[in-house]
Amino acid sequence: MSWLAGRGKDRERLAALAGEASADAAVAMESAASVATIEPDSGDDEGRQPPPPPAPPDLTAAAFFDVDNTMMIGASIFHFARGLAARKYFTTSDLAGFAWQQVKFRVGGRESKQGVQSSREQALSFVAGRTVEEMVAIGEEIYDELMADKIWAGTRALAQLHLDAGQRVWLVTATPVELAAIIARRLGLTGALGTVAENVDGVYTGRLVGDLLHGRAKAHAVRALAAREGLNLKRCTAYSDSQNDVPMLSVVGTAVAVNPDAGLRETARERGWEIRDFRTGRKAAKIGVPSVLGAGALAGAVAAGLAYRRRAA
Repeated sequence: MSWLAGRGKDRERLAALAGEASADAAVAMESAASVATIEPDSGDDEGRQPPPPPAPPDLTAAAFFDVDNTMMIGASIFHFARGLAARKYFTTSDLAGFAWQQVKFRVGGRESKQGVQSSREQALSFVAGRTVEEMVAIGEEIYDELMADKIWAGTRALAQLHLDAGQRVWLVTATPVELAAIIARRLGLTGALGTVAENVDGVYTGRLVGDLLHGRAKAHAVRALAAREGLNLKRCTAYSDSQNDVPMLSVVGTAVAVNPDAGLRETARERGWEIRDFRTGRKAAKIGVPSVLGAGALAGAVAAGLAYRRRAA
């Protein structure tokens, strides 16, 4: 019993470490992106219509979206692996292993612990010795080639509701944080929490910081980011398709099951969570602001915006 308890504590320690590292990376990337998007005024605005004023910032509420089968059809790491295989980064047999995990994921709608561990080992094998800069550049190309047309329009619309209410929106995924950040940026979201692979002087070592951002690690990451960003988790919303993400869904005030697997569908019904299903043959989900943003969220956004203005004045 003590040995099993020790293993459990070690897994929890690694999950917490992964969550903390992911939150640190997300904050750093968000800050870097904010600086990069500040451009000098060209002065050539004659004839242009001014953009509509943004919603007042809601500083204490946010939304967290799982990626695989929630925001994107299929597994993002598999699409990434396909792109790498096309560029001869690894062999056809390696890709076959990814493909088998993808088939099980698409058919069963859930990830297994063995599958996650296999993906972890495969991911480390092909990034070790590569530079972060190289992987990011390739990730940009692969997103355009293999991912851009696999975004669930319904889920993207849900994310936009939060953005329109002045809330920040983060992806939360086991996918490497650099790739997750690319997906988030292309979708116009705030940023991403993802698996952090260790690098030294910009070169991947083949080791993870903690573990994959999966299961309980996602909940740790959301809590850690909330602490850094001053979020009230009771005013936050999380979305996922997988029973594995119940820990993350349970730490926020509003949980929504999107394209849920059988386990999550059952849990959602038991706990009274909202269910949205955008898959063919499922009942269509209407996009409703009150249910998605949670009770009082819009009023909270206005209050937060006024507080922000007073603080900035």
